[in-house]
Amino acid sequence: MKTRVLLTALLAGLVGSTTAARRVAPQPEYVLIVNRNNPVTALASTEVGKIFLKKAELWPDGTPTAPVDLAESSPVRASFTREILKRTVPAIKSYWQQEAFSGRDVPPPEEASDADVVDVVRSIPGAIGYVSPNAQLRGVKTVSVR
Repeated sequence: MKTRVLLTALLAGLVGSTTAARRVAPQPEYVLIVNRNNPVTALASTEVGKIFLKKAELWPDGTPTAPVDLAESSPVRASFTREILKRTVPAIKSYWQQEAFSGRDVPPPEEASDADVVDVVRSIPGAIGYVSPNAQLRGVKTVSVR
């Protein structure tokens, strides 16, 4: 009986610690990338949000920002939008419809794949985008979000 109680307690402790470890260190669902010549290495999530809503139009060195979105149906876009913009993709689509209708601005261009986003970010000095964590990142650099 003592052995059974001891094993039950030990297993409960292992399961609990595994669950706690998963909550503490979740894997990122996207990677933020910029052109490799951009001097920025980290951005606050609020700064990233301002760039993607086109409320911050210049990098610190004066280069115009050029945000790039993934396709509306992308799960990576849903994760990025929820975490950074604190909204859903349909809510952001509605925001951009209002901005365009009022003549204020148009949404960032949408690309179909991680590779397409990387290509755009690599070719435009002020570009910023997000891709899945397993994307090939040749010619761009990652930026940490704090």
